[in-house]
Amino acid sequence: MLYHLYELQHATISPLRMAVDANKKWLRNPANPLSYTQPGRAVAAACDMFTHITHRYGKPEFGLDTTTIDGQTVAVTEEIVHSEAFCDLLHFKRETDHLKTQPDDPRLLIVAPLSGHFSTLLRGTVEALLPDHDVYITDWIDARTVAVHQGHFDLDTYIDYLMRFLRKLGPNTHVMAVCQPSVPVMAAASLMAAGNETCQPASMTLMGGPVDTRENPTEVNKFAEQHDLEWFERHVISHVPLPNTGVMRRVYPGFMQLAGFMAMNWDRHVSAHHDMFMHLVEGDGESADAKRNFYHEYLAVMDMTAEFYLQTLKVVFHEHNLPNGTMRWQGVPVDPSAITKTALLTVEGERDDITGMGQTRAAHKLCTNLPDSMRMHHMQQGVGHYGVFNGRRWREQISPRIKEFIRLHDHEGKGARSAPNVTHINAAE
Repeated sequence: MLYHLYELQHATISPLRMAVDANKKWLRNPANPLSYTQPGRAVAAACDMFTHITHRYGKPEFGLDTTTIDGQTVAVTEEIVHSEAFCDLLHFKRETDHLKTQPDDPRLLIVAPLSGHFSTLLRGTVEALLPDHDVYITDWIDARTVAVHQGHFDLDTYIDYLMRFLRKLGPNTHVMAVCQPSVPVMAAASLMAAGNETCQPASMTLMGGPVDTRENPTEVNKFAEQHDLEWFERHVISHVPLPNTGVMRRVYPGFMQLAGFMAMNWDRHVSAHHDMFMHLVEGDGESADAKRNFYHEYLAVMDMTAEFYLQTLKVVFHEHNLPNGTMRWQGVPVDPSAITKTALLTVEGERDDITGMGQTRAAHKLCTNLPDSMRMHHMQQGVGHYGVFNGRRWREQISPRIKEFIRLHDHEGKGARSAPNVTHINAAE
């Protein structure tokens, strides 16, 4: 019902938005005298804001066409190297044939969060790592577009996908989990270690992930614990309506997730949109464009399957199965103590209001058989949840440390050509 109301809203508002767009162009026309007046700019800005807020945003592009290796520009092309019903394994192939020395960089699988936004939210993450790594990413598919006959997708399926991807990429692959995937990535590494698989990851970087939400719980954690699964199923689960390919699939709709995201920092979002409006009125298009580009990404959301959402709530936020030692994958015990060959780096943000400090670091307590020489922790001061993997501190302070850690634990000694000059990380930092 919620989903049908949302679709009806967009069907009703689209013609109005088209009219607003037409008026906006007319008001911005230099030949129009009204465009030079303050009232004219205000009306144009209001039309611009209306279009921005009511628009439905599709999946953005990564747009990473080039990178720089050893001071030389290198073209980058995207290629899908493996596909599953709910996810593509995407490779950012660097065209290095023209380089005198071919880079032999560590292979890195970035596991993007499946929590409402598309994997393009990690554009800045990928961009910073491309010069020094052979980068792959999980490109999750909007559940709204997956037909019901293609099967279900839950947390167990998620873990299964990760193990398939690691086997596809082969031995000595490094894996990075950004936020939500920290638990399934740990589970996949644990299961592969228990089976002594040759393709178990060489290193595992967990960034701002809810490994143990009992540590320093945030408002997000408290809200999840205060409501049982039946409450969530009644209030946020809906069926995909026509004309979408996934019609009748039970999902947690993207627009519901977006409402939750924005409610957490409502004052900040209102202020940002007010600033955007004033930039448009004042003719400061550059500042307005910067905010608009951010919100184009932020407002682009995808549906996730109901079974994945509800199982994640139960396993991660209600029962804390991984830290309690009771997690199962298709009935098989998940035991992080089996990890002995995968180095572990955890990264947390000092101001993270989604994943509290200590929740990611808890992974070290679970990997009891991993020597100290293979474990490190980094707490980044002055950043919140988003700043752990995007922005200036990510580029200048966090990503160099991750690159160093991966090189230190690359089994084939790759990437020695340009190791960043940073201080050594230790588990007590």
